[in-house]
Amino acid sequence: MLGPYASFIVTSYALVAAVVLILIGWIAIDYRQQRERLRELEASGVTRRSGRQATDIR
Repeated sequence: MLGPYASFIVTSYALVAAVVLILIGWIAIDYRQQRERLRELEASGVTRRSGRQATDIR
């Protein structure tokens, strides 16, 4: 069906799928770490500029 290049095609798709899954996992782990770091900063009193009211902007 895929001809003489079937092994190359299947291997290529498998590698791309593995890389995409690794990147998704990496992003998910980093997202959790960033949210935890943000919680720590907010608990220590650091606030986000995006969290200010419009009247606070100078």
